[in-house]
Amino acid sequence: MAAPSARCLWRALAPRCGGVFPGLEQRLAVPAVLSPAAARPYAAAAKAAKKDARRSSQEKEKPPPPRRRPLMSKPVDDVYPAWLYRRPSYQLEQALGMLKRFQELDFTHPKQFVYINVFLDMALQKKKKVDPFSSSVTLPHRFTDEVNKVLVFTENVQEAEVAREHGAAIVGGVELMKWILEDEIQADFYVAVPAIIPKLIPLRNKLKRKYPSTRRNSLGSDIPKMLQFFRECHEYTVEDENIIKTRIARLDMPTEHIIANLKTIIHDICTFKPSNFDPIVQRLVIRSSTSEGLLLNLDGILPEVEKGEEKEEGNATDEDQQKPVQESVST
Repeated sequence: MAAPSARCLWRALAPRCGGVFPGLEQRLAVPAVLSPAAARPYAAAAKAAKKDARRSSQEKEKPPPPRRRPLMSKPVDDVYPAWLYRRPSYQLEQALGMLKRFQELDFTHPKQFVYINVFLDMALQKKKKVDPFSSSVTLPHRFTDEVNKVLVFTENVQEAEVAREHGAAIVGGVELMKWILEDEIQADFYVAVPAIIPKLIPLRNKLKRKYPSTRRNSLGSDIPKMLQFFRECHEYTVEDENIIKTRIARLDMPTEHIIANLKTIIHDICTFKPSNFDPIVQRLVIRSSTSEGLLLNLDGILPEVEKGEEKEEGNATDEDQQKPVQESVST
């Protein structure tokens, strides 16, 4: 009787030792695979909450930024840390005297160029601003013998001869368009007579601001006058949306000549923003090729605005104020 009881006991324990119950084979044929998200539905939320708690604790532990002391106006000693003091500004005559003195002390070339960096305020009202622009002016005192390369568009034989006599680098008609579009011909400035301008429309996107226009005085019938201006003019352009960097003279020129050239450029820049707004010129730095930049005091440099004109412009409507800006910017 002991043997049957032992066999029954073995059958009862067989599943635990590797045996399979009937019908269990089918259920184990395709094992169920659970994703981590399904297995732990609250794991992602708990992890995010833990991360937020750690971030908030770090923000609480972060010390407040140190308060920066106000800059002092004028140093007492000759040697001092520049970052503790405000940048000094100089009168124009004083700054030019310093640049000339720097050249003598450093034994650098006396005929090096003088440069200005003009920082502009392009903002207008209602979130509008003056678009970056370029312009050309005739300086009262030339400081280089270089002349600009000017191309003249005309199909008239007599006008073409006049253009060549007055120093045009290239003269021609519509046959030049193909070479310009393929960059085979390039010039510093392009001027044209009114008769040919309708045929030059395909060049508008190529030339962009250099496309002949009456607003830039590059479209007209007086070819000698246009050539004289564009061959000797000085061009400047707004870079990085609000900065103009250009040379204005040579250091060995008389101080009054350098001042005259600088004021000519500054006054031309100021025409691109109505005078009833804040001045377009915010900061002005002058330097030579080998010297540091000197911040200039703008008093006496910016053009003076007459009170009558300022009051009249202040009472104008928004549309009337925007018209001159749009006209001057779209060059």
